This record gives sequence, structure tokens and C-alpha cells, in this order.
Amino acid sequence: MTTQERALAAIQKLKELYPDAECSLDYIPEKPYELLISVRLAAQCTDARVNLVTPVLFEKFPTLEALASAQVEEIEEIVKPCGLYKTKARDISATCKMLRDVYGGVLPDTVEELTKLPGIGRKTANLIVGDIYKKPAVVCDTHCIRITNRLGLSDTKDPAKVEKQLWKILPPEESNNFCHRLVHFGRAVCKARKPDCGSCILADICPSCQIPE
Repeated sequence: MTTQERALAAIQKLKELYPDAECSLDYIPEKPYELLISVRLAAQCTDARVNLVTPVLFEKFPTLEALASAQVEEIEEIVKPCGLYKTKARDISATCKMLRDVYGGVLPDTVEELTKLPGIGRKTANLIVGDIYKKPAVVCDTHCIRITNRLGLSDTKDPAKVEKQLWKILPPEESNNFCHRLVHFGRAVCKARKPDCGSCILADICPSCQIPE
């Protein structure tokens, strides 16, 4: 089985297991900047905790303009449970100001432009491009890197290099949803410390499978 054949098989199997490929972060589709902020808060924090914090943040500051005008200290107080709160609050404030002043309140639709925003890397930018603008995207988070390494679809821990490798083998129309499914699969089955190979639907195509014979 070639690497591309293994990728296609994994895509199909995960599609059957998780037919609804959705981001686990909550946001209002009409306010796409909320997703951008949520992803920034999710760095080294669980999505579940972020989903508890963002309703409070967005209720107090219900518009992009309100967030851009807010004092950083006010944002800090709300996002503190997400950890690294001073850096995250500073980035949120600066990003909202830049979106307002440079982009007219509209999220850019390319990775290149999105990564000009404070604190926004390629992972977040790809998520926005894929989820908001429905363009092909490869979101290389820890789940994606770990599982594609185990599957032999990538061979490095470097997110940029993994992204480049996956672009070569994933069908563009499947790439974004595949990455979402890897998140769900990584949390439930292919865990970092102890993958549950015994109940894994990818066991027959995974070169890292550890099921005893």
C-alpha cells in the first residue's frame, strides 16, 4: 500500500466513523472572528474549557469593535482560566484592532494574510481558511501530527513540514474535514500516551499498530 493509498483509506474509514466533521470550538457563524479568538485561546488549553470562557467574553464584548476597544486587563480577567492569559489577551486585543483598522472588520481569507495577525500561526490560519471560507486546508495540530506520523503519512514533528507532506497526498476537498476527524479520533482512540490499537478502525492499515498477534 502506497502512502497515498493509505491516506485515502484512512480518510474513508474516519469519514464512516465521524460523518459530521466539525470543529469542537463554539462560535457564531455570522461572527467568524469569534472562531479566530477561540482558537487562540485553545493553545495549551482544552476546547471544552475555551467553550466555557468564550460565552462570557463575547457577552461582555459582543462585537469586534467592542473587543478592539476593550482594555487588555478586562480581557485578561475573563480569559484567565485558559492559561497564558496575559499573552492571549494581548494578542486578542491587537488582532481585533488590526482586523478593524487594516481589514475593515473582515477576516482575511488566505493563510498568508491571516498569519500577519498577532499570535496567529499557520494552524489557526488554516482552520479559518477551511471552516470559514470552505477552502482546502491542512490544520496541523498535535493530533494531526501524532496520528499521521503513526500512520506513516508524515515523518516529522515539525508542523510546517507535516503540512507540506500532507498537501501532497490528501485530496484538497477532503483535507480540512480529515484534520477535524483526526482531532476526534485522537481524543477517543489514538491517544498520545496509550493508543487503543485494539479497537482502532485503522489498525489494518497502520504500520504503528501494537495489537499483539
